[in-house]
Amino acid sequence: MYVGVDVGGTYTDAALLDGGRVLATAKVPTRKEELIGSILEAMDNVLENVDKSKLKKIIFSTTMITNLIAERKFDDVDLLLIPGPGLSHAYYKLKPNIHILSGAIDFRGRETVRLNEQEILSTISEIAGKGIRNVGVIGKFSPRNTSHEKYVASIISGKYPEWQIEVGSRIASQLNFPRRVETTYLTCATRAPYRYFINSVRQALEYRKISAEVFILKADGGTLPLEGSEELPVETIFSGPAASTLGVLALAPPGETAVVVDIGGTTTDLALILSGEPLLSSKGAKVMEQFTQVRALAVKSIAVGGDSALKKVGSKISISPNRLGPAFCMGGPAPTPTDALRTLGLSTIGEREKAVEAMAILGESLGMSAVEAARIVTGQVVDMLTAEIDNMFLEWEQEPAYRVWEVLQKHKVRPDIIAGVGGGSEGFVEQIATKMGCAPFIPAHAAVANAIGAAVAMPTMQVSLRADTEQGYYIIKEEAYQEKIRGRSFNEQKALDLAKKSLIEWAARYGLEVKPEEIEVTHQEVFNMIRGWNTSGRLIDVTVQTPRGIAYKVGNGGY
Repeated sequence: MYVGVDVGGTYTDAALLDGGRVLATAKVPTRKEELIGSILEAMDNVLENVDKSKLKKIIFSTTMITNLIAERKFDDVDLLLIPGPGLSHAYYKLKPNIHILSGAIDFRGRETVRLNEQEILSTISEIAGKGIRNVGVIGKFSPRNTSHEKYVASIISGKYPEWQIEVGSRIASQLNFPRRVETTYLTCATRAPYRYFINSVRQALEYRKISAEVFILKADGGTLPLEGSEELPVETIFSGPAASTLGVLALAPPGETAVVVDIGGTTTDLALILSGEPLLSSKGAKVMEQFTQVRALAVKSIAVGGDSALKKVGSKISISPNRLGPAFCMGGPAPTPTDALRTLGLSTIGEREKAVEAMAILGESLGMSAVEAARIVTGQVVDMLTAEIDNMFLEWEQEPAYRVWEVLQKHKVRPDIIAGVGGGSEGFVEQIATKMGCAPFIPAHAAVANAIGAAVAMPTMQVSLRADTEQGYYIIKEEAYQEKIRGRSFNEQKALDLAKKSLIEWAARYGLEVKPEEIEVTHQEVFNMIRGWNTSGRLIDVTVQTPRGIAYKVGNGGY
């Protein structure tokens, strides 16, 4: 038996599955101040009278980090950048939290300009004066030489040991300075709330004496072991959207092509499935219009949900990106789109009388009836989401995987199904589909599709290999393993073969059978080292991962 738990900003969902059968589901309010209580309540509901020793694995997904970013509700972070020569430093000062430090490491990993200690001390004193306690240190070529980052971090920790410090070479090890900056920034901003989430999960499992394998769903639809996930919280930045995509994949007919619209209380997540395969972003996760080094499905999270606060602005109704609480019809403080749906009879959530009251209050100052106000609100939400889907298609169509899919279709085509999941999908998805000329599809268990998607996610493992042919050794990061390179013909292909072989052996120890042709290559880079006028060796970096996807389809059994 498998359990999936999705900890959202509004609700915590859980699903118990046995093979392709859904045995039990639960949806409980998320109490952010007492998160462990929400997790326990959701798990208790689906595990009532279940022998916990029969649980094989539990996979958690969460939209908490996604929601924090969508609503800009995270602690301030200041960044200390060491870009060296090249672009004007004004290019990097796009935000008030950017500080440029002197010093430079070149692309070969050589120090060309020394750091200025007095400048570093002056900068961190300025940061301290603003009350900031979260800082990131990123050098342009730190993956080739980490000394500058480590030196700056040591000065900060020596003077302010209580500060949270992130260094770019540990968070984002691939070259591409802007993406490494953004990835480090988001890691620093989300580490504390993610630690709170992880600790709540640990305590809940301990309280219930659950000893099953526990995983966290990543943004690309793969998984991380619970204990390994705290190192890189940013990997879960689109965990919730990935879960809903896998949920639709598990609940929809095989080989379906569909736009996934997951309408939650706080945000709406969009994703694309092409002939039964979720579309992967070739450039990494895009957050706040900036690309990161987080490998992710091609998804987007929009700060519009069923519980988004509504207010009058001038002569119009405005939809706020913030959630003030539950819908008015559920005892909340402000009118919401959920109240509009309930007023129009398009939803069964909450008390209709309270929903009508909310719409009446909203419409009164605009000279509208409750029904008129509700129609305007639902129309605005549908228009906003439809426009976002159209915008996403412009991005999706640039993805190499989309172009290949289009070629295979032998003509330009767009998906003709809008798959709605999440607690807020009722009422909106049919209107969105109609406006886009598509067919609506709301699967069974749509309200807890995220939890089902988490439960059926295939556990993934990865191996990162770095070879230094000049020094004559290679290391495998995950296993802390180092071995001499034998022979003089070691090249990129041999490094890749070694990484795959190691991954297959490692996966087998955990009961995963993997074929070489199934393995994904998630990163591959070669750097030539020059001594004098000759190539003296190569640095070869390769990362491989077991295949992502779902373990099985989910039928309608169990109910």
